[in-house]
Amino acid sequence: MSGFDLLWAFFLLSALQPMVRQRILDMSRARCLRELEGKRKSRVIALVHRQETMSLLGFPIARFINIEDSEAVLRAVQLTDADVPIDMILHTPGGLVLAAEQIANALVAHRAKVTVFVPHYAMSGGTLLACAADEIVMAPHAVLGPLDPQVGQFPAVSILRAVARKEQTGKDIDDQTLILADVAEKAQHQVRGLVERILVSNQWEASRAAPLASALTDGRWTHDYPLTVDEARQLGLPVTTGVPDEVYRFMQLFPQSTARRPSVEYVPVPYVAPPRPDGASRT
Repeated sequence: MSGFDLLWAFFLLSALQPMVRQRILDMSRARCLRELEGKRKSRVIALVHRQETMSLLGFPIARFINIEDSEAVLRAVQLTDADVPIDMILHTPGGLVLAAEQIANALVAHRAKVTVFVPHYAMSGGTLLACAADEIVMAPHAVLGPLDPQVGQFPAVSILRAVARKEQTGKDIDDQTLILADVAEKAQHQVRGLVERILVSNQWEASRAAPLASALTDGRWTHDYPLTVDEARQLGLPVTTGVPDEVYRFMQLFPQSTARRPSVEYVPVPYVAPPRPDGASRT
């Protein structure tokens, strides 16, 4: 074999390596989902958005909830008998309101129990999907997030407040800001109504649904504010803890970009404190 042939073989193997690695990951994920389904006698749907290296050149791709996601989830729900419980693994920063609304409507309409697992975070549209579940199971330090709508790069509520302050001071308001304020008012009204409708469809009383919908959409927090387990419970969400080990193992099968040294390193085994010499139990 000539040096030219060896060079071609090297490039061929380099091109095939990412495809083979991705295929192995896909098979491992499917096996992990099947284990969880067998354990819980349910259909498991995973909606995971992480930065992954997918291309030959190794560029990381960040993803969000989009129409392709909603189409896939709706198809999975349609393939599930109405009496089969659905478990959804959520790990997402949010995304398109339309896509999140479609998924939430499908989950609410499912007759059997719907459980959402949040191992790390489910922000914005991910929180809307959590509101559509009968039970939200979060890791002890996992978080949800507010649902206040964004208009362009600005929070809708901030646009409305800026216009109100200018009106109070008598300052001129340019036409573009007025148009943004009109869109912001509509967006805030629509998203609040959407959250309330999802909650009421999910057997919430209107007297409970309205305050929660308002709290999640009225801009009292920044859009990336982390709602902890305790805060979610205080808002009235049906939150429990105790995420199955299979969910954590599944999340480990979504590697981050390998183009740089990892920021966090540790020995990946459980550490258990040794018993005390006097045999007394720890408090």
